[in-house]
Amino acid sequence: MEVQVDEEPVPKSRVVKVDSLETWDLSVTEATNQGSPIVVHFTASWCMPSVAMNPFFEELASSYPDVQFLTVDVDEVQEVATRLDIKAMPTFLVMKEGAQVDKVVGANPEEIRKRIDGSVQSIRISVA
Repeated sequence: MEVQVDEEPVPKSRVVKVDSLETWDLSVTEATNQGSPIVVHFTASWCMPSVAMNPFFEELASSYPDVQFLTVDVDEVQEVATRLDIKAMPTFLVMKEGAQVDKVVGANPEEIRKRIDGSVQSIRISVA
């Protein structure tokens, strides 16, 4: 006898965890080809402010369906952090066509949302 439980399915995360330089390059290329802006959260498991930003970053990803959201653990994928000159955690980058257009260093949800709004609006205007 099967028991059916009416649970809400857990929504799939829209945040892509970058686990290698190859995943990074593929994700950036894919977003660029689709004309999607990218928001990247550079984090580290030992950095509590970074870890505390994870739920907020997930919420952002749900709020902006046409933006690609990536998370990079700087200890796991040092090449990406080095390539983009990431010195502190958390760091949030907004990218367009593979290039950085904005950067927020630190756990400041209000500022991050404001910068994403500004960048996404300007990207939408330039595409229109």
